[in-house]
Amino acid sequence: MLERSLTGLFRSRWGVALVIAVLVLAIVGVGRIFSDGNGPAPITDAVPTGPTATIDPSQDDDGVIVDDDPPPSPTAGSGSAEPEAVAYAFAAAWVDHKNVSAKTWHNGLVPNATEDLADELNGVDPADVPADKLVGRPELVPVGDGLVNAVVTVDSGKLTLQLVAPEGRWLVNDVDWEGP
Repeated sequence: MLERSLTGLFRSRWGVALVIAVLVLAIVGVGRIFSDGNGPAPITDAVPTGPTATIDPSQDDDGVIVDDDPPPSPTAGSGSAEPEAVAYAFAAAWVDHKNVSAKTWHNGLVPNATEDLADELNGVDPADVPADKLVGRPELVPVGDGLVNAVVTVDSGKLTLQLVAPEGRWLVNDVDWEGP
């Protein structure tokens, strides 16, 4: 009778979930018993910068080039705005799309955009912008010398701006929006 009850338990979804939960709790408990008390680092600790790998088919057989140096910090000419300030100004103009004409909205973006991006955004209907306000400040992700991504949290997701410094002045070159 007990064997029949256990067989039925293992065949139900709840039974399988219960067995998995007990196993996980047992593994976690055993891990704590044998740990030295220091435990793993919390998930919020900064991740150290490791080597970056790129693929270049002209190099050796496998084409992998390992660069142990971290990406360079973004730099621009003296007297020009920092990439964070440019990203913030562009993002603020991007979300300022209500009750304005397409021309007024576009004119707010142009001072911080490359000519190519300004041309691409010319004629865009500001009503299509999927965000209404900025929620956070830009987080910079250096990509290379004269190239940085800035991720800005908006009320409807994340706005990623690619900034370049073609002549020592930071400008937004590309815009990408990702919803929640």
